[in-house]
Amino acid sequence: MAIIKSTDLDFDTIKRSLKDYFKQQSEFSDYNFEASGLSNILDVLAYNTHINGLTANLAVNESFLNSAQLRSSVVSHAENLGYYPRSKTGSTATVNITAETSDTTTSTATLPANSSFTTSVDDVSYTFLTTEDHIATNDGSGNFAFKTTESSADLIIKEGSIKTKTFIVGDVDDEQIYVIPDDSLDTTTISVKVFDTTSSSTFSAYTDIKNAVRVDTTSRIFIVRETPNGFYELTFGEGNVLGKAPIAGNKIEVTYLQVQGSAPNDASSFSPSSTVTVGATSITPTVTTVSNSGGGAEKESITSIKLNAPAAFSSQQRMVTAEDYKAIINKNYSSVLDDVIAWGGNDNVPPDFGSVYVSLRFKDSITETVKTNTKNAIKTALSANLAVMSIDTEFSDPIDTFVEVTTTFNFDPDLTGDTAETTQTNVQAQIKSFFDNNLNAFGKVFRRSILTGTIDDLSVAILNTSMTLKVQQRLSPTVGTATDYTINFPVKLANPDAEEHIISSSNFTFQSQTCTLKNKLASNTIQIVNSTGAVLNDNVGSYNAASGSISLVQFNPSSIEGAVIKITSTPIDQSTITPLRQHILKFDEDLSVANAVLDFQNTPIVIK
Repeated sequence: MAIIKSTDLDFDTIKRSLKDYFKQQSEFSDYNFEASGLSNILDVLAYNTHINGLTANLAVNESFLNSAQLRSSVVSHAENLGYYPRSKTGSTATVNITAETSDTTTSTATLPANSSFTTSVDDVSYTFLTTEDHIATNDGSGNFAFKTTESSADLIIKEGSIKTKTFIVGDVDDEQIYVIPDDSLDTTTISVKVFDTTSSSTFSAYTDIKNAVRVDTTSRIFIVRETPNGFYELTFGEGNVLGKAPIAGNKIEVTYLQVQGSAPNDASSFSPSSTVTVGATSITPTVTTVSNSGGGAEKESITSIKLNAPAAFSSQQRMVTAEDYKAIINKNYSSVLDDVIAWGGNDNVPPDFGSVYVSLRFKDSITETVKTNTKNAIKTALSANLAVMSIDTEFSDPIDTFVEVTTTFNFDPDLTGDTAETTQTNVQAQIKSFFDNNLNAFGKVFRRSILTGTIDDLSVAILNTSMTLKVQQRLSPTVGTATDYTINFPVKLANPDAEEHIISSSNFTFQSQTCTLKNKLASNTIQIVNSTGAVLNDNVGSYNAASGSISLVQFNPSSIEGAVIKITSTPIDQSTITPLRQHILKFDEDLSVANAVLDFQNTPIVIK
């Protein structure tokens, strides 16, 4: 008897299975299923089974975070893990703002919160606002310089437009729902005030639970979560576990910024739309850009939510393991960060017990001021409250480690209309795409077999592929000054060879000659060699194969070609490159090459 498999969701397969089943029955042994009314009935049955199967399959997929496809499902699963996906984020810029007057008697002037400044990016206008009041003191000559702190004249302005939503709290039995009908709000800018009555002028400020360190019965906490339609809903505690809740008759006033996401990034010039009042005079302030705008971002993607939600759940709002640091920092600062990695001081080089090292990979256009503020906030707002006592947080900048790839592939022109040169270009583009999509981030491992497989799949004319790899670090030496340098690679290096140089470099000038660095054959000693192969310095340092490091002693080039010297080494294992700590693998397209070897499989053989 034919069996109808529940996993066969294809319409034609279902109908064919139904026919096979009926043909097994004696009543329909010689029945013409294609030219009969029964064919229509089979169509209906097949369609019904097909639709039910698809519906069940989709429903099951949406029931799990890893397989869910709808954003609403992914967001819901993430919230069950205590993770609230990032909303749109407004772009920020750093500026200096001053006001010059002839008033020497007025002692202070205030630049109010929400003072506006206009700019344009790609011919589209955007508005940036101050996020708080700033007070400036008269310097005695009528000049006012507005400062964030006494020691810093840099101000942060944020893109967006001010929006306000008001709710009146009803009875508990009414099951109040507070939805902000805006899918472009920046949840980090939400301010919630609860007034006793609709006419009251006094209020209690509520805090986002993500910014709360301790919560008790007296805490005033709100939670903001994304709704299935992309809007945002406010919820409050029930008066017990999550602190005080608004009561019937209260007025809830929600203020926030409606933002444009990443579009206003990289704005460089800002014009004031607001004035500053000095005494009885309104003055148009002068704005000087310190750093272009950056940090604006769209809503957190589904892929990012699936990756970050389980990690945030495992951290349980405490910073003990390296993964805890990564998860919590990502959760709180994902608007300005592309990636985070952390490792214990015992794994650092050199070891630093009692510390945790963190490396932050910031988004493009993030200013140095924002970077510094982010690092300071991680120390003061996160590490100080959530980390183990006596464990210090140290920051280490990402290190780009470049990979030089030499690819050789057998190519049969008879199997394609492309030339060998075109295919070489396509292979190089495929390698670059592979690095961009699969590496270029912390902890991403390069596996040669996977890359060669993707190249073999590019064309039927590519018969097989071989590949040799070198890893590269870049040195910016102090020209004209003898200095010691240590260059660290994230992998073990090959041992000295009697025929091949393990270490080499790009050109630089030494003793008025064009030279390179090379290790002495069969030795780990580094030499300076000119373009004819003559050795100008027999011992300028050495390399340690086991630790993957190069030491240069009193290295003193008089000039270099370009901004850096590229120092290349051969790894001991070219099949797998696993970057350690803050190293990120990138592709050096300039020093990589793809070569086609013609291989005519169909060449006729003539027997004489």
